[in-house]
Amino acid sequence: MPERIMYVQLKTGYDADRGPAWIARLRFSKSWRTACFRDHVLRRVAGTAHANRDSNFYDVESGDEYWVSGPKRDRTDGRYGSQQPMVDDDAREDYAAFLRGAALPGREQG
Repeated sequence: MPERIMYVQLKTGYDADRGPAWIARLRFSKSWRTACFRDHVLRRVAGTAHANRDSNFYDVESGDEYWVSGPKRDRTDGRYGSQQPMVDDDAREDYAAFLRGAALPGREQG
């Protein structure tokens, strides 16, 4: 499974960008429609089912909604707020290098 370091924010139960957020290593299926985040299996929202919500993935077991995107070097990852994400230990070194200008693992070609 391809791995990527991503910004992940829990949307269920929180207004706008007030949910907890992480910089974490996710594993994606070949189709990129399913992601494994810690002990959660997230599935990409299809079509317009969640068009009025700020989520693009949901937990297949709990139904909780998440926003998943690539991290930004300027650390403005939240869509509407400036809350800083927690950085998972297994992503810390690569994320710090990214903030200094290096490419993220798996994204060396863009």
